[in-house]
Amino acid sequence: MTLKQLIKLEDKSNEVWVVSPTLHYDTENKDFSELVSVNLGEKTKYRYIVPATTTVSKNLKVYKEIYKVSDEEIKANFLILPESEFNPFITESAIYNASSDCIACAAPATDDSNEVIKFNSNTSKRMARHFKALWRKYKLTNP
Repeated sequence: MTLKQLIKLEDKSNEVWVVSPTLHYDTENKDFSELVSVNLGEKTKYRYIVPATTTVSKNLKVYKEIYKVSDEEIKANFLILPESEFNPFITESAIYNASSDCIACAAPATDDSNEVIKFNSNTSKRMARHFKALWRKYKLTNP
């Protein structure tokens, strides 16, 4: 799968769960930031799990500015976890429509490649379960 195909998938989704080590695609990639802007306007539900790093902190400020979201919306839509030694090795992962036709994909943390991994149905559903469990553990609500 390519980034262009991934953009088409995200455009058709009504729910997007993202695990990102930097928020690169949402804040620094023009194609994705335009798509997220349109999708937020169309009430696409975005949820993010990110580490508490200086890069994410900087990009959260950019995210708030680009998408005109409040601190309350950031608090509701982001789960910020402690930084880990594994962060440099984490790819950006997204789960589309976890409640229905669940599709999970992964891409490099930055757009230095056009290649995207699309996981099979069982792996996608397993990733969605883990995302939901982590979200519920810390946010005490469903994503």
